[in-house]
Amino acid sequence: METDSEPSALPITAVGVRSTALVVLAVLASLFALYAASAVVVPVLLGLMCSYALTPLVDRLVRWHLPRALAAALLLSLVVGGTGSIAYTLSDDAAALVEALPQAAQKLRRSLEGQRRQGPNSAIETVQRAATELERVTAGDGAPGTSPRGVTKVQIEQARFNVKDFLWSGARGAAAAVAQAMVVLFIAFFLLASGDAFRRKMVKLAGPGFGQKRLTLQALDEIDVQIQRYLLVQVFTSALVGIATWLAFLWIGVTSAAAWGVLAFVLNFVPYVGSVVVTVASALLGFLQFDSFQMALLVGGAALLINSVEGYLLTPWLTGKASQMSPVAVFVGVLAWGWLWGIWGLLLGMPILLAVKAVCDRVDDFKAVGELLGE
Repeated sequence: METDSEPSALPITAVGVRSTALVVLAVLASLFALYAASAVVVPVLLGLMCSYALTPLVDRLVRWHLPRALAAALLLSLVVGGTGSIAYTLSDDAAALVEALPQAAQKLRRSLEGQRRQGPNSAIETVQRAATELERVTAGDGAPGTSPRGVTKVQIEQARFNVKDFLWSGARGAAAAVAQAMVVLFIAFFLLASGDAFRRKMVKLAGPGFGQKRLTLQALDEIDVQIQRYLLVQVFTSALVGIATWLAFLWIGVTSAAAWGVLAFVLNFVPYVGSVVVTVASALLGFLQFDSFQMALLVGGAALLINSVEGYLLTPWLTGKASQMSPVAVFVGVLAWGWLWGIWGLLLGMPILLAVKAVCDRVDDFKAVGELLGE
């Protein structure tokens, strides 16, 4: 009996290894395709997120007997106009902040040089001197910067800063950003104007069986509910962060506190990176305005405290209640999408994970992935 059972185990093992290898290759190929097609996939996903956010408002306008296409165009126009008006209102404060950056850099350099002359040598300077001594020893003759006999010393000079090249690259980046924004708006408009036509097509393509159509419809409904809940949580927490930042900076006496509140509101939509940017920039602002490291630490510490309470207490609790996702899976998944697509991956990582979990919970072959992403 043993001799009959042993040979049959080998083909099963070979098939299992082959299937695992094919799955790994398919995942790697999919990641490469998503990375290569990021210029197309990212605007499509951003437009899809905008449609999810604005669909309830469009449906309400349609119930008020307004044509869906007109309602979609009206809402998108209001969003673009409101964003433009806010940007124009805060443009003076932003321009003043940008113009003050060289002065802040000079103040910071003078302060560091003054502390360096007054205080003891820092650990960095000690390490630098040790590295210089090691370089002298390894040179052989004890003289720094000398080359061995018969060897020509080559010194590479960095190219000078060219203002024309900088402006040209900035103009190209701005043009690309405007083009992608237009793509996002058009995709959002077409999805909002089409209503549930896309949903009906997905259900129709699911298969001839009633069970397949039902599972597809349930997955689509779950994706709608989860993403809309997530967007509501993000808007609510970002508004709280913006208001708290504005009030805290106003109490400290920071100039343009309202502009910083709006900036904190916008950057809070970007996980992890947004809070770091606000904290560092606000600390620089505090040093620039008050010319004191203590005030810089106070301003930056206030921003860090607000973002920490929101990021580590409020948002995880609300997100867990709304989506029932594992915090570890969310953290790793968002970082993975950020590695793949940069800042846009951080922004889209959570909605993508919600959609993946909704699908995996209803497909037998992928229920293990849904269990891994869940609480």
